[in-house]
Amino acid sequence: GLKPENTQILSDIRTVARNIRIFSQDVHKGRITGTREKKFTDAVIVGIGGSYLGCEFVYKALKPGRHPKINLHFLSNVDIDNFGQILTRIEPDTCLWIIVSKSFTTTETMANLTQVQAFLNRHHLNSEDHLVTITAKGSPGDDPSNPVLASFHMFDFIGGRYSVSSAVGGVPLSLAFGYDTFEQFLTGCAQMDRHAFQAPVQENIPLTAALISIWNIQILKYSAQAIIPYSSALSKLPPHVQQVYMESLGKSVDIHGKPLPCPAGSIVFGEPGTNAQHSFFQLAHQGPAFPVEFIGVLKPGYAGDQVTSKGVFNHQELWANLIAQTQALAKGRDHEDPARSFSGNRPSSLVVISDLTPESVGLLLSFYEARTVFEGFMLNINPFDQFGVELGKILASGIRRQMAEKNAGTPSGGTPPDPVTAFYLKALFNGRID
Repeated sequence: GLKPENTQILSDIRTVARNIRIFSQDVHKGRITGTREKKFTDAVIVGIGGSYLGCEFVYKALKPGRHPKINLHFLSNVDIDNFGQILTRIEPDTCLWIIVSKSFTTTETMANLTQVQAFLNRHHLNSEDHLVTITAKGSPGDDPSNPVLASFHMFDFIGGRYSVSSAVGGVPLSLAFGYDTFEQFLTGCAQMDRHAFQAPVQENIPLTAALISIWNIQILKYSAQAIIPYSSALSKLPPHVQQVYMESLGKSVDIHGKPLPCPAGSIVFGEPGTNAQHSFFQLAHQGPAFPVEFIGVLKPGYAGDQVTSKGVFNHQELWANLIAQTQALAKGRDHEDPARSFSGNRPSSLVVISDLTPESVGLLLSFYEARTVFEGFMLNINPFDQFGVELGKILASGIRRQMAEKNAGTPSGGTPPDPVTAFYLKALFNGRID
């Protein structure tokens, strides 16, 4: 049986799931409305990194063939232009704002929350009618006195980049497509989790993928890999995998603090095919080699009428290009003109899912999570920490203080900025570089 502490965790998870289901249903049926009693049509997810990347991937993946009950928008960057662009796509009276932060202290998210609160005040809307929080128990955002419409807990043992199957993804995705769709997505996640945990080594798909990745990086010395989904619906998969993989495995020491004998992790980038063929595939075929992972979908999400061009349907044309690219990378081609010669023998792999149902998208997401964790375990590193993000935050706090003093017109009481920082601060405040 489960240990007592695990029994409590399971109970807490079920409570959060039940609260998500009830909340999303009440919003859809108009039992929960905004300050002016209008039904919600849009929701803006305010968060950064793992607080939005995975959720955005799943939302975009599930949209083809489905009409969202509530449209989702993602406010991640502290750049005011990100905020301004979203304001052109929403109506203040019918918009929910979902603040996602485990600690509720993340600088960018808190800065954007300040903008959101000011926006609500300008439009005479109450925070307790339009703000939702997703945060850890005991965080500043978990204070019962906060004026919010609803608050959902994320658990402290779940890292942001692995949190899509928690309230972080559950609340937005249930609002967008209904809780039943989110539950189907969880079914796919659980299916891959069970496979990763139980399948024999020879049949374990994410373990095999992790071994291939280690071979490419440690033995063949490739320092980058591309993730190329041949599906526009999966356009946000590369940035999600980029964070999961690079933040989990970008380490130089093992779990005991000893230097690693070989590099861990690699640069991950990507774009959907066939678009990628017309941007960086020139380098993929004739420049420095790097592994390419293709993702194919057997059935498109859009079930509308298709017509043929050159005898094939659009989705078939997509697959013709996908298969051709794997062959071109592997086989290459000799030519009397060296500029037209392809060396071949360039590594690639192909991941195939049957369709864009919630279950299949859940399978795909959990495949990349399990693959990343397996690779971390085999390299004897911790795939769940990310201390590499901290130094920049520390340095930014000092620069922020100098900016605040200049904004307030108060003399600096600390160490004056170094010449380079002083140069850019002057340019920023003057709006020009002298």
